[in-house]
Amino acid sequence: MEIAQLKAELERLHRASFGWALSCCRRDPSEAEEVLQTVYVKILEGKARYRGESSLKTWLFAVIRKTAISEHRRGLLRRLRFIAEPEHQTQRIPAHEEPGTVFERSEAQERFQRALATLPARQREALHLVFDEDLSLREAADVMGVSIGSARQHYDRGKKSLRESLEQEIAYGIRWRGKENPGIVS
Repeated sequence: MEIAQLKAELERLHRASFGWALSCCRRDPSEAEEVLQTVYVKILEGKARYRGESSLKTWLFAVIRKTAISEHRRGLLRRLRFIAEPEHQTQRIPAHEEPGTVFERSEAQERFQRALATLPARQREALHLVFDEDLSLREAADVMGVSIGSARQHYDRGKKSLRESLEQEIAYGIRWRGKENPGIVS
């Protein structure tokens, strides 16, 4: 694929790529922007090459995921180093409020995000790739670096857990984790 064609495809996939980067970066917009910028530089410098073995979107999402993981590890190491040297700690500047923030604050969205956050990472990834990014289970498996059977299992378990968590929260108004209150009088 020629560089001009690759740039055009990257632009076309930018919105979906940013959404996936957000998911990989625990919904931190500034971290997602950094990861996506690093991915674009890797691609344009030829450090990450598309070989046509899967769709461009699947390949791109795999590069984003791997880059987010390595950036997260690097950040952990930096924080560990700063803990040992407290005089070098820096304060984090809060990210600017995005237009989508208003919607994310709605009650239903907050409930959904809380329920989603309780899922294991692989289940969250599978659900995001299939629902938000409109990938097939095979493509999601390629992005996640797992077999199709494993991706299907993460997807099915994630849907089931998410459904149960949301039903439980709606039924009780708060999350009770399925424990009954023995002191309640009926």
